[in-house]
Amino acid sequence: MSLSFPDVAVSAPLAGALVLVVGPSGAGKDTLMDAARAELAGDEAFHFARRLITRPAMAGAEDHDSCDEAAFAAAEAKGDLALSWRAHGLSYGIPAAELAGLAKGDVVIANISRGAIPAAERLAERVLAINITAPVAVLAKRLAARGRESEADIAARLAREAPLKTQRAQTVTIMNDRSIAEASAELLAVLRALGPRRG
Repeated sequence: MSLSFPDVAVSAPLAGALVLVVGPSGAGKDTLMDAARAELAGDEAFHFARRLITRPAMAGAEDHDSCDEAAFAAAEAKGDLALSWRAHGLSYGIPAAELAGLAKGDVVIANISRGAIPAAERLAERVLAINITAPVAVLAKRLAARGRESEADIAARLAREAPLKTQRAQTVTIMNDRSIAEASAELLAVLRALGPRRG
């Protein structure tokens, strides 16, 4: 797999590649990222950014750092967050420290909202958006299995999904309606094709 990136001046030009993992709820982003993380464990050229979320840690859910809304707002005000956004009544952020590897030429992978893509595109020279998705029927079934929302809430959530739009980031779509092994192998191939640029 070959990926090419335009030469574009950004506010913080860094040698590494920033991978933005996006996709609808129920697409299996966390599952595929966990599989890729396990496969790349020990390879310091790949870093999976840990998110700060105003939600307590839950068994079976994403491993993240938690805080209340006041602490989140304070982190934003101090400039501790490279990216931040609101969704589903929660605040999400990517701490600036999590992107430190970009300066060394590393590949940094971050799970973000589509709405945060424009801001994220300014953070590195090479930016790749990976859209992990699945057919609507599959998404609805997975969301129902979580038991967190009513059928009406699930329908409303799926109806809110907007098309993926980027200004300069390359985009790749992974259809996650097959085995975890198959879909995660595709994700790994995309990540490895980026070729960390360590000097």
